[in-house]
Amino acid sequence: MADQSPDRKGPERTAGAIVARATPPGRGGVAVVRVSGEGVRRIAQNLLGELPPPRRARLVSLAESSGELLDRGLALFFPAPASFTGEDVLELHVHGSPVVCDLLIARICELGARPAGPGEFSRRAFLNDRMDLSQAEAVADLIEAAGAAAARAAARSMQGAFSEAVEALVARLTRLRAHLEATLDFPDEEVDPLEDRALARGFDALGKEFAAVAEAAERGRILRDGLSVVLSGEPNAGKSSLLNALAGEPAAIVAAEPGTTRDLVRVQISVKGIPVELIDTAGLRPAGDGVEREGMRRAHAAGERADLVLRVWDAAAGRAEPPPAERAVLVRNKVDLTGEAAGRLPSGAVNVSAATGAGLEALRELLEERAGGAPDGAFSARARHIGSLKEAGRKYRQAASLFVRRQSAELVAEELRLAQEFLGEITGAVSSDDLLGEIFSQFCIGK
Repeated sequence: MADQSPDRKGPERTAGAIVARATPPGRGGVAVVRVSGEGVRRIAQNLLGELPPPRRARLVSLAESSGELLDRGLALFFPAPASFTGEDVLELHVHGSPVVCDLLIARICELGARPAGPGEFSRRAFLNDRMDLSQAEAVADLIEAAGAAAARAAARSMQGAFSEAVEALVARLTRLRAHLEATLDFPDEEVDPLEDRALARGFDALGKEFAAVAEAAERGRILRDGLSVVLSGEPNAGKSSLLNALAGEPAAIVAAEPGTTRDLVRVQISVKGIPVELIDTAGLRPAGDGVEREGMRRAHAAGERADLVLRVWDAAAGRAEPPPAERAVLVRNKVDLTGEAAGRLPSGAVNVSAATGAGLEALRELLEERAGGAPDGAFSARARHIGSLKEAGRKYRQAASLFVRRQSAELVAEELRLAQEFLGEITGAVSSDDLLGEIFSQFCIGK
């Protein structure tokens, strides 16, 4: 079983110098080669002839072991602990030739460094307390951001916005635990902690704060991963036409023949800066051949995984509408044929015409709302964070239930302790080598 100790440091994890190209592979005007760790000063002196002054760019010549010139570029030295990794760091800015970079990295390895693994620089920054785990993940999110809103959210998380929200939750949880456990430590006072009104108020406030942080994190997850929206409904309801209208291009085949769509058709769009994945699915009906039945099975599976299901309905068909369903919005298509006004209805449904475009703006507004509204002030979050928050919230609710039912105060305290451990997984206050390995293996090399 992996070590779950909060102590995440150890010289064996950061021993030696590592080197990698910090800029993307390929040709470019400039490339950056980064070296970090023990031995950087010696490597710099052997490679450059001297150690550059701290945080000042210096023009240098870079040569192979034979003395033959490799390139001329800029060298910057960042002494520990005031560097990205918290270790001595040397950055070499050279011409962006893959050959030059490879030869330079090989030369630095000859001088005692080793090639860095994926995310190893960020992992060292985490281990050396230069950032917590959610901030380190935000670095990767910023690099991979697909839109301006996602990039801004990742930058806020990198600066600690998400960590601060989690730490505030931990602080309130800690105060509640301290209050409860203090009453357990003094049994002679004959005060039943389960009758303590201050504790009851603390539980109520903690529940509201859990809900607020979980909601904000889910909005951040959608900004990072996008809102997954499935278009579902009967054949010829206009699902493919609606997908094409929202996408602004003929991404899906449209035909009068039922069963045209057999497999999932995915299209990426942006709604007010929020990435949205639209998934067109096979029409749902009792009949159909084997291929069509498989398409319907995939449609059901996609709907179960989606953040939102748009239940596309032919408003001109004259049939009874389907009942409301969880995570589903009824989209009444073809209102251009019925003469009804397009837009949102008091019932929550939306009247649209994929043929004329009427009501599409109202549908986009609904998608924006389901994605969490305007992304201003949001922070980036991952599915891992959502999972830890849900587990922490579950433990809190168990503690609150025990408290309300006047169960053992010791059991209440234990559930609160477990809730705090799950929160610690988000920032890395509680972590394991297995978890860190999985997280940082997803980073690019050089970051």
